[in-house]
Amino acid sequence: MKFLDQAKVYIKAGDGGAGCISFRREKFIEFGGPDGGDGGRGGDVWAECADGLNTLIDFRYAQHFKAKVGGHGMGALRAGAKGADVVLKVPPGTQVFEEDGETLIVDITTPGERVLLARGGNGGFGNAYFKTSSNQAPRRANPGLPGEEATIILRLKLIADAGLVGLPNAGKSTFLATVTAARPKIADYPFTTLHPGLGVGNVDTREFVLADIPGLIEGAHEGSGLGDRFLGHIERCRVLLHLVDGTCEHAGKAYKIVRKELEAYGGELTDKPEIVALSKADALDPDTLKDQVARLKRAAGRKPMVLSSASGLGVQEALRALLAIIDEARSEEARENAPAIDTGWRP
Repeated sequence: MKFLDQAKVYIKAGDGGAGCISFRREKFIEFGGPDGGDGGRGGDVWAECADGLNTLIDFRYAQHFKAKVGGHGMGALRAGAKGADVVLKVPPGTQVFEEDGETLIVDITTPGERVLLARGGNGGFGNAYFKTSSNQAPRRANPGLPGEEATIILRLKLIADAGLVGLPNAGKSTFLATVTAARPKIADYPFTTLHPGLGVGNVDTREFVLADIPGLIEGAHEGSGLGDRFLGHIERCRVLLHLVDGTCEHAGKAYKIVRKELEAYGGELTDKPEIVALSKADALDPDTLKDQVARLKRAAGRKPMVLSSASGLGVQEALRALLAIIDEARSEEARENAPAIDTGWRP
């Protein structure tokens, strides 16, 4: 399945049905009078969070969604039927923006959640509605009101517990393939990863979701390489695992390049807990490994972890460190969302 994380679509709710002008004309029944029914309400446009989806690829082939028009009123006081709704199925983590791409309408994160995007127009009144003691034979009815319409932008931000960041070829995809059942593309050239990937890590019978994004290069916030748009997929992560290629020329400089791009992007990414690790340790001799660790320690301000996805060195330790921070964040969120305890006076 192809990955698509942004789509622009047009939505149109159904117009309301028109009211009916009708008079009762039946043999042997006197005093017939007006009996025109009201029009039906137009259909609505909804967005529904569907579990199991992780891409917006469906919206590449269909960009126009229109709900049905409400039925017109009829004689014998028969009201028109309500128009059928249209439901846009979106994956968890989808944000809905107005056409400007900046005004957030809603952030949909919970499977089964439904949000009304466009309301259908009300149906018009039939002439029976306008009957009064002084106007017993009205010959007027209302047309239905138009439904709401808009152009919206859907933007997907993956929901993951931990995110992998680093320069291209830092070993992010290899790490993801080692600790999860995901099978990302792995090759010895930059930008092998073109789309974000998800995997479920398992350590000590505990599971958490891990997100891998394409590598960053210097100037990514200005559009260099693949840009920094994919950083949106780690905005929801509780912790970042920053992998630095041990075989690069200077591990400290490589670390600072990525941190600079995270700071330029914003989104409070630099405020997230970060675990720094020197990857590809199996390809380094002891002296080079010692020098690279020292450089990375000076740049990051803390002692980095040393790991190798190929040999398994330090992989489980990195997963346990990630899980410890995730558990702490979950506990803090649970405390914040806990209902307040009423300590008021009681007789």
